[in-house]
Amino acid sequence: MPGGAVSAEKRRAAVLGSPIAHSLSPVLHRAAYEELGLTGWTYDRFEIDEAALPEFIGKAGPEWAGLSLTMPLKRAIIPLLDQVSETAASVEAVNTVVFGEDGRRVGDNTDIPGMVAALRERGIEQVESAAILGAGATASSALAALARICAGEVVAYVRSDARAAEMREWGDRLDVQVRTESWEDASEALHAPLVIATTPAGTTDALSATVPERPATLFDVLYNPWPTELAARWSAYGGAVVSGLDLLVHQAVLQVEQMTGQAPAPLAAMRKAGEHALAER
Repeated sequence: MPGGAVSAEKRRAAVLGSPIAHSLSPVLHRAAYEELGLTGWTYDRFEIDEAALPEFIGKAGPEWAGLSLTMPLKRAIIPLLDQVSETAASVEAVNTVVFGEDGRRVGDNTDIPGMVAALRERGIEQVESAAILGAGATASSALAALARICAGEVVAYVRSDARAAEMREWGDRLDVQVRTESWEDASEALHAPLVIATTPAGTTDALSATVPERPATLFDVLYNPWPTELAARWSAYGGAVVSGLDLLVHQAVLQVEQMTGQAPAPLAAMRKAGEHALAER
């Protein structure tokens, strides 16, 4: 809040998803509200699946400022919105909803610029090529982020022909040169200038034994447990590591700015709160 002013205006925001108990979003957003002096703002979490989503959205009144969305709602929310940003439409995934004063529901995707910002914070502005481990929803967001910073080929390591076809289709849609390889050869990915691991916890553990002696940059989207075995070995060998907490904080910064209208959001305070919460788990 400019000049350290305090606003007691009553506004609500929340994160929706299923499962949701693990989400750090309340910790990050509440830290931002405190730093910005938004004493009347609240941020909660709700266990909501696809079936319950329309009723929740329909009951959201004028006190609601915005929503964060996690799996499995990032695509289910789209038909319930009045407008979707180009960024969100490019990957058919919305993780942020802002309620306008006129009641309009506007969807955006802050994961993509959040990835770019997290990499930029570590000095990664541009790469000649990259590798992606996995082919799920996060992998498509990673491809969209790479469309902004990768000059050359992206190699995706996947487990099935169907997943390979999906990644190539996303590449065509996002104008990214994508080549797919079998997961059995995933150790080859670790030689890329930038490796983005988008797989669930434990999936990349076996790869930690194959980290090269001079690794470049690893972006591992997990944050709990942390560090992953791959991230720990990567760091031990002197490589740069960007964590899932880095991504979570940067995408949350953008959400706070959109929902509250206050910029810049307090990145340092939000990261500190996230680190503290993870240390207590």
